[in-house]
Amino acid sequence: MSLVSRHYVLAAGGTGGHLIPAFALAAELERRGHHVALITDERGAAIPGKPASLTAHVLPAGRLAGKNPLGWVRGVRGIMEGRRMALRLFESFEPSCVVGFGGYPALPALLAATSAKIPSVIHEQNAVLGRVNRFLSSRVDAIATAYTEVDRLAEKHEHKVHLVGNPVREEVLKLRDQPFPAFTADGLLRVLVTGGSQGARVLSEVVPDGLAMLPPSLRTRLQVTQQCRAEDIEAVRARYAGHDIPAELGTYFENMAERLADAHLFIGRAGASTIAELTAVGRPAILVPLPIATDDHQAANVRDITAAGGARAIRQAKFTAVELAKQVQAIAQNPETLATAAHAAWNCGYPGAAKDLADLVESFGGAPLMDVIRMARSMSAQSGEALALGGGK
Repeated sequence: MSLVSRHYVLAAGGTGGHLIPAFALAAELERRGHHVALITDERGAAIPGKPASLTAHVLPAGRLAGKNPLGWVRGVRGIMEGRRMALRLFESFEPSCVVGFGGYPALPALLAATSAKIPSVIHEQNAVLGRVNRFLSSRVDAIATAYTEVDRLAEKHEHKVHLVGNPVREEVLKLRDQPFPAFTADGLLRVLVTGGSQGARVLSEVVPDGLAMLPPSLRTRLQVTQQCRAEDIEAVRARYAGHDIPAELGTYFENMAERLADAHLFIGRAGASTIAELTAVGRPAILVPLPIATDDHQAANVRDITAAGGARAIRQAKFTAVELAKQVQAIAQNPETLATAAHAAWNCGYPGAAKDLADLVESFGGAPLMDVIRMARSMSAQSGEALALGGGK
């Protein structure tokens, strides 16, 4: 626990990719004795995994997109209203630092922080600096990154960059020291297939037929777990049944960490949180970057893990059953190849990401005098509570 208790505000857009690392940082800061608040939108407030002690404040956050001038006017109004509300929150909460994780809901809070001269940090989860983070990069005190190379990051801001990695959920990080599941020449090959929080139709259409094309020495040993969209699940079930491949299907799996622990091979999208978890645990993968991702950032996300040999990437335009079967066979034909790929993925992980990011955030803490004042307030309040409970005079 830190000797000094400070206040921190985290601001994140309403997607799991932005919020999962924010939740991990919140947990680490709270472990150090700090108080943490979250600014997000309505979607973000509803995403599972938020620490129970983390108070979420839902603020307006206009989006600047499209060509409709009226949409831009509404977006600017939403941003400015969110900024005003964030300033009011800062007056009472007195944060030592505001940390943004990208997405439009983070923008008003970071603008408020720079206006109030509160230290600020942004964390970029992807290998391409996102639009909001690009806009804020000249205003903040530090830029934390998850990859050694980040596209769209201006050279003039490189002095602010700190490579920390992408924080992952504690239940996933705990799996890092567990050995890769035993995989033998005649044992089961457990395959985990997911397409992000909403699933991916292309995986439902291609993966069953691609796995069916594997040679019998692999196909007869398959055990598949696949996340599907609700509207696709019965068709996928019929495909696996027609190929006589055992498969457990669902639209959402709560115990994803356990399923990742059991998996020998992952097939899915290349979101930042997905790759962070694969590299934290050490699981080989076949990745299909989302082609419509902003600035094609998922294609950039796969660079490090594929260069290391921990994954293979297939562009969606070339993601066919034949190509998938070819890549699965190449990576899983023998136990040694799969285990080597798993270790390569593991070597790409940043298990200390949450702690390193917390260290960075703490380095922008409040002035020593303010820390003393806050500690005095806290000790006085605790003493008063103890007297009241004990009946003291």
